[in-house]
Amino acid sequence: MNKVLKVLAIWFLMGMIYFVIEGIWRIPKGGYANISMFAVGGLCGLLIGSINQIPKFYNMSVWRQSVIGTVIVLVVEYIAGYILNIKMGLDIWDYSDMVFNINGQICLEFGLLWFLLMPAAIWLEDFIRFKFWGEGDKYGLKDVYLEFLGIK
Repeated sequence: MNKVLKVLAIWFLMGMIYFVIEGIWRIPKGGYANISMFAVGGLCGLLIGSINQIPKFYNMSVWRQSVIGTVIVLVVEYIAGYILNIKMGLDIWDYSDMVFNINGQICLEFGLLWFLLMPAAIWLEDFIRFKFWGEGDKYGLKDVYLEFLGIK
């Protein structure tokens, strides 16, 4: 039961943060943050966090984890967009006018942005595990980005 609660807590916290970031990005432009982004973000957070919970990935570089994490986000967002926007017609987002988009659901520009945000997502999931369950080691966000940039 403890494992289920941990998964739900990580999903909830990562989902809320994703939802807030979505709102910060969209609301000033006249848009809105759809509640579905809460569920999508929570799933992305869980999947990204699982990367460094698997022993063979413990020592994987941050930039490699960031590539995998970016692919995870793009796949989840594409599937969610396909279901919510294309099949259900909710029109939550549409990137059709952006360069290198796939069916208007994902695009290169946001893929690159996710790649740059991924070290923060990796750190945040680890921080949540450390803070609430004492798992892993405490380390700073700055350290993650220094490693990401190859400086540390």
